[in-house]
Amino acid sequence: MGRGCWARVEGRTAAAVTDWLAQRGPQWHDQVRYVAIDMCTVFASAITAGLPKATIVVDHFHIVQLANKTVDEVRCRVTTQLRGRRGRNGDGEREVCNLLTRNQENLSPRRYARMWNTLIDLGPPGKEILTAWIAKEELRNLLALARHGPDRHRIRQRLFAFYDWCARTGIAEIERLAATIERWWPHIETFIHTRITNATSEGINRVVKLVARNAFGFTNPINQRLPVRCATTRRARGHLQPA
Repeated sequence: MGRGCWARVEGRTAAAVTDWLAQRGPQWHDQVRYVAIDMCTVFASAITAGLPKATIVVDHFHIVQLANKTVDEVRCRVTTQLRGRRGRNGDGEREVCNLLTRNQENLSPRRYARMWNTLIDLGPPGKEILTAWIAKEELRNLLALARHGPDRHRIRQRLFAFYDWCARTGIAEIERLAATIERWWPHIETFIHTRITNATSEGINRVVKLVARNAFGFTNPINQRLPVRCATTRRARGHLQPA
């Protein structure tokens, strides 16, 4: 609704969420159609209990973040197995770790070739990292369908391509990623159809953390509430007020 931060609730428990929702009343509940969250079972169960008529949407940023984390886990494990230690500067897989988290379309031909050839030169360990990176890109290709309003057939094709690749890798981390996507798939598919995200709330959360750092911490929630409220409302942030 463009009103900035609605409320702050202490704690990350299902009870904290359901208690806040209970205070809103049934008329407010009936107006909520979608709720965008990250892949947190605590929030999902609280929303299911407090807003039974609302549809949960999983934000795509957190899905890609999880995929990048999975690629990094594979890279760290491969380094440990290959070198018997943590990665250091000068290790091939370490030198391209930042490129592995970049989107393929954002890599220049030179950087793409550098990443690919560096890992290929490592032999089977490097190919394992590349396999994980391809799984991440297959998942991104699936999420990219949200831009085009695809039909269910197109979505199923991309979803099968992702699952098929993950199943053929034999890599535990990638199989775990696929299992997570399967568990949350109904909510992920809702994102592809609606393109609803929680980007605004994530931005507000970042501002809240920045206010706390600038104040070197607060002694209690009451002291924190006023500066946070001022920093996260559009009226206070005049440079964000639409003309």
